[in-house]
Amino acid sequence: MEQSEFVEKIIQVNRVSKKTTGGNKIGFSVLVVVGDKKGQVGVGLGKATDVSSAVRKGMSYARKHLIRVPMKKTTIPHEVYHKKGAAKILIKPAPAGTGIRAGGAVRAVVEAAGIRDVVSKILGTGNKASNVYATFEALKELKID
Repeated sequence: MEQSEFVEKIIQVNRVSKKTTGGNKIGFSVLVVVGDKKGQVGVGLGKATDVSSAVRKGMSYARKHLIRVPMKKTTIPHEVYHKKGAAKILIKPAPAGTGIRAGGAVRAVVEAAGIRDVVSKILGTGNKASNVYATFEALKELKID
């Protein structure tokens, strides 16, 4: 079944509300990372009035917008630095056995992609969503030698 081959990770659940004449309209936005641990990863943001629908929408979007991450054995082919808004991400290849030395937001994306050995540093904001998107963009920049 297709569901079992993908690793799904919920990064952030935000409760949002909008003021209307009838009162407050409450909703949820959920940031999700989806990957197959074989070099494919996607990020999706789902918005709905309940959490489960928002998660489903986020998963659906992430699956439709997967990218292929080039890998050299268990790590990435080269160092990459990416800035997206206030988020600055530095990702470096590491020798086999190092493991994933990365913060929460970067770790989730890298694990879902199936990269086993990598060192990274979040240099800008502490915002999880911004860091996830910056990491995703950084992985898009990777080229195989």
